[in-house]
Amino acid sequence: MTSDPISTQLDEKQLEELEKKYDSALNTRDNGPVVSQFLYWAMIAFAFYHIWTAGFGTPVDHIHMGIHLAGLFLFIFLSFPLIRNARTLAYSGKAMSPGNVPLFDWALALAGMVAALFLWASWRGFTWFGLDIPEQALRQGNPTQTDVVLGTILVVATLEIARRTIGFVLPLIILVFMSYALFGPYMPVQILQHPGVDWHQFINNMYFPSEGIFGVTLWVVSTVVFHFVLFGVVAQRMGLGQFFVDNAMILAGRYTGGPAKVSVVSSAFFGTISGSSIANTVSTGSLTIPNMKKMGYPGHFAGGVEAASSAGGQITPPIMGAASFLMAEYLEVPYTTIVIAAIVPALMHYIGVLSIVHFTAKRLGLHAYPKDQLPKVAQVWRDGWFTIIPLIALLVVLFSGYSPNMAAFMGLTLCIVVGFCAPDKPATLLIPLALLGFIFWKASPLSGEGFSPSLAGILAALTLVGALNRNKRKTFKDLFDSFHVGVQYALAVGAASAAVGIVVGVINTTGIGFRLGFMVTNGAADIAASLHPLIGWLPGEAFTQGGIQQFVSLVLIAMACILMGAGLPTTALYIMLVAVATPALSQLGVPPLATHMFVLYYGVISEITPPVCASAYAAAGIANANPFRTGVSAFTLGLGKLMVPMVFVYAPTMLIVLPEYFTLTSFLQVSLTCGLGIFVIATAVSGFFLMRLSGLWRLSMVVGGVLLVAPSLTSDLLALVVIAPAVLFQIMAQRRTAGNPA
Repeated sequence: MTSDPISTQLDEKQLEELEKKYDSALNTRDNGPVVSQFLYWAMIAFAFYHIWTAGFGTPVDHIHMGIHLAGLFLFIFLSFPLIRNARTLAYSGKAMSPGNVPLFDWALALAGMVAALFLWASWRGFTWFGLDIPEQALRQGNPTQTDVVLGTILVVATLEIARRTIGFVLPLIILVFMSYALFGPYMPVQILQHPGVDWHQFINNMYFPSEGIFGVTLWVVSTVVFHFVLFGVVAQRMGLGQFFVDNAMILAGRYTGGPAKVSVVSSAFFGTISGSSIANTVSTGSLTIPNMKKMGYPGHFAGGVEAASSAGGQITPPIMGAASFLMAEYLEVPYTTIVIAAIVPALMHYIGVLSIVHFTAKRLGLHAYPKDQLPKVAQVWRDGWFTIIPLIALLVVLFSGYSPNMAAFMGLTLCIVVGFCAPDKPATLLIPLALLGFIFWKASPLSGEGFSPSLAGILAALTLVGALNRNKRKTFKDLFDSFHVGVQYALAVGAASAAVGIVVGVINTTGIGFRLGFMVTNGAADIAASLHPLIGWLPGEAFTQGGIQQFVSLVLIAMACILMGAGLPTTALYIMLVAVATPALSQLGVPPLATHMFVLYYGVISEITPPVCASAYAAAGIANANPFRTGVSAFTLGLGKLMVPMVFVYAPTMLIVLPEYFTLTSFLQVSLTCGLGIFVIATAVSGFFLMRLSGLWRLSMVVGGVLLVAPSLTSDLLALVVIAPAVLFQIMAQRRTAGNPA
C-alpha cells in the first residue's frame, strides 16, 4: 500500500458517508435519540409487514397501497427537511421542532397518512359526527367534497415527498402534465388541445384506485419492487456482495488490467441483486477503484469503469433494478420472458466495457494482479458458498412460475436463516423451523395452489443446509440495520413511483401520449425530407426517406428518455418513459417488448450521462477525481448500452423470445456482429489494438464498428472492407516492432 489515502481502501464509515453524500435516500436529518429510535423501529416493522404479506397474502389494493403510502409520508416528512443543507440536517434541539422536525412537517406527515388511509376507512361508507360518506362505488366519478380535499392533500404530499427524496426535476415534469390536463383547451398547438378536466374530475382520476396515484405503478412498487430493494440490501450485508467480489477477483484478476476487469465482473454480479447503481458503485468500487489507481489507471477512468459497470446492473437479469417485474406486469407476459430477452443486450454492454478496459490497459502498459494477491478458489467458496443460497431459492421460485413477491419472501427469509440463525444459538433455529413449516404447508392441499412437491423439497433442503452450516453469522442487530437501510433505499423509489402515477393518470385521461407520438413522427418526417436529398443516394433501405424518418424518430425518443430519466430511480423512470414514449414507438411498428426495453435502456443511460450522473459522481468521490471527467469516462465506457437498443429495435431477433422475428441464423448473425462491432469501436475509444491507433485508422475502426453493429448483412460486408486496412496496418506495425525492438 502507498501512503496516498486515496490508494487505500476506504473504511466502512467513509463509505457510508460517501453513499449518503451521493444517494439522497440516505442523506437524512439527525432526529435526536427519541424520534430516531421511533423511526428505526417503525422502518423495521414496515419491512416485516411487507415480508409477511409477500408470504401470507397481500391485502386488497386500496388497503395495501394506502399502508405503503402512509409509511412513505411518515418516514420522508420526518427524515427529509423542506430544504436540505447542513443546518437543517443537523440536530437543533428547538422546542418547536420535536425530533428536529418542524411542526409543519409533523402536520404534513399526519395529513398525508390520513389521506392515504381514508380510502380503506371509507370503502364501505360511513356516517360519523354528521359526516356522511357513501361507499366507494357510489363516489367513483362523483367524488364528495371530503374526497376532493383529501385527494388534493394526497397529490400535494406525493409531489413533495418526491421533491424531497430525488429533487425538483420530476415534480416539475409532473406539474407540466397536470397543467396540460387542467388547461387543455388553451394549448397553443392545436394537436395538443383537448377539452380539459376540472379539479374535481382530476382528483377523481388521481385519487381513486385503478389509475393515478393508486394505480398499477404504486401497486407493483409496494408488492414487488420494495421487496427486491430490501433483498438486495440484506443479501449484500449478509455477505453475498463480498462473495461476488472475491469470485470476480478469481475470474478476472489474473488478466491484463486486472483491477478494472474485476470491477466490471463484480458489478455485473452485484447488479443481479441490487436495485441501486449507487449502492453497487460504492460497495464494489470501495475495493476496485483504489486498486485501479494503484495499478496506474487515471482516477477519472477508474471511477468511470466502476460507474459504467454498476449502471449496467440496472439492465442485468434477473432483477434489472426491479424494472423486469414492472415490464412483465405491463406486457402481461411471464417474468421469464423478460429475463431471457434481456440476456444478450446486457452482455453487449459488458463486452463494450471489458473491451475498452482491456485495450486501455494495453495502451498504458498495465498488468494483472500478482498471483499472491488473488484469493484462493477453495478458501473463497469454503467461507462464502452459503451466502448464495437465498439467491438460488429466489431464482428457483421465480423460474417455477410463482409470483415475484413469493420469490422475494423465500429469498428474504432464507437471508435471515443463512446469515443470522446459527446452531450455536438454539433460539434462532425457531426461524428455520417456522420456514420449514411454511414450505410444507404450501406443499399441502390446505394451501390451495401451493408449491409442487419437487419445489418444496428443494426449498426445504436449502433451508436445512443454510441453517446448519457452520460458517460465521451476523448478529440480529446487523439484520435490523440492513432492514433499516433497505427501507431507506426504497423511500425514494416509492415516492417517485407514486408521483409518476400522476403522469400515467394524465396520459390515460387526455391521450397526450399518442399526441406526442404523432408530433415526434411528424417532426422526424420533416427532418427526413430535408436529409433525403443529401444522403438518399447511398445504398440500403436505411437511406430511403422512410428509413431516415424511422431512425430520426428513434434518436429523438432516445434523447427524450435520457433527459427525462436524469436523476430518477430505475423503476420510476421506466414507468414514466413507458407511458410517454411507447405510443411514438408503437406508431413506428416496433414490437411492444422491444419498445419497453428501448425506453428502459435509454432511461438508465442517464445514470452515466453528464451533468446528472449520480453513479459517476459517487465513483469520483472514491477516486478523488473530477466528477465531470468521470461522468464523461463512464458515458464513453457505456457505448455498448447506447447502441444496442437501436439494434434490437431494427432486429428484434436479438431478444430471442419473439417467435415471429427469431431464427437461429438471424440471431447469430445479428448478435455476433453486434458484439464484434462493439469490440472494434472499443479499440478506437481506447486508441489501441495490436499497437497504438491514431488518426484515420482510429476513424476507420469507428466507422467499421458502427457498420458491424447495424443489423444488416450488407453493412457487415462493407464493415470488413473499412476495417481490413487498419487491421493489416496494425499487424505489419507489430511485426516491424517485434523485428526491431530498439
